[in-house]
Amino acid sequence: MYPQSVDSDTGPAEIEPIIAFRDVSKWFGNVIGLNKLSVCIAPGITGLLGPNGAGKSTLLQLATGQLLPSKGTVEVLGQRTWNNPWLNRRIGLCPEQDALYEWMTGVDFLATCARLGGMSRTQARQASERALETVGMTRHGNRIVAGYSKGMRQRTKLAQSLVHDPQVLFLDEPLTGTDPVARHDLMDIIQRLAGAGKSILISSHVLHEVEAITSNIILLNHGRLLAHGHIRQIRDLMDQHPHRIVLVCKDCRALGASLIQWPPVESIHLQGCDQFLVVETRQPDAFYAGLPQLALQTNQQITEMYSQDDNLEAVFRYLVPT
Repeated sequence: MYPQSVDSDTGPAEIEPIIAFRDVSKWFGNVIGLNKLSVCIAPGITGLLGPNGAGKSTLLQLATGQLLPSKGTVEVLGQRTWNNPWLNRRIGLCPEQDALYEWMTGVDFLATCARLGGMSRTQARQASERALETVGMTRHGNRIVAGYSKGMRQRTKLAQSLVHDPQVLFLDEPLTGTDPVARHDLMDIIQRLAGAGKSILISSHVLHEVEAITSNIILLNHGRLLAHGHIRQIRDLMDQHPHRIVLVCKDCRALGASLIQWPPVESIHLQGCDQFLVVETRQPDAFYAGLPQLALQTNQQITEMYSQDDNLEAVFRYLVPT
């Protein structure tokens, strides 16, 4: 099962990849960052997923020309990424780490970034104002960066990746530490950028965040490609394993007695001092569709329901060999 490769729903026509890794390895002494990675990424939004240490940041650093591969080739827009000034003007990076000039205002910071990219003073000022507007930071542009909240800092980092109007964006954990409102806004901004024609590779270790933005994902684990393609098809790889669903109810024993006779249910476990049930099923769609009717027929009140497998950790638990 390792690695799993799933074709995206792109139809029969072959699409020229925006980003291409061909047999790429990167090692740091005895530590392997990426191991024989080959993957082509099409235009649009692609999620780059994996736990800490999976190789996501190494992949992004190779794709943005910050690192030279130890082996293999990395191309963006058909160009080698290492030592390529032409390409640097056409890609943007929103890094995971904060590296803002704290004493500057937001607009001055962005204008400085634009000037470093070769713009004139007037062009840089105009570009910084456009970038601030894009990320919803216009009214905070004249404030000192040191006083920004976490959400405002994330928006500013996204703005600096946009200030030179790149074709391809690399976003490294852009939602980390943001509150729910800021997170929702940033997701909307990212989708609008893709709608405007930009290709985006966004890394995260939280599946549901990326799933809300795009259906096309890449899974990394220990520097190796685990799976890539449409998230629905990758989830189908899990169907050979029972899905675990948690049900919270008033009388879990009575509900369990009813469920154990139901064909979609394979097993039931009472947990939390009989406060909730963990149900295992190989037919999650049938289970979700039929559960409301079953609860009505048996007069059981279910107060909460969620899947223990609806997260990135579960995907890895099922797809990574033991």
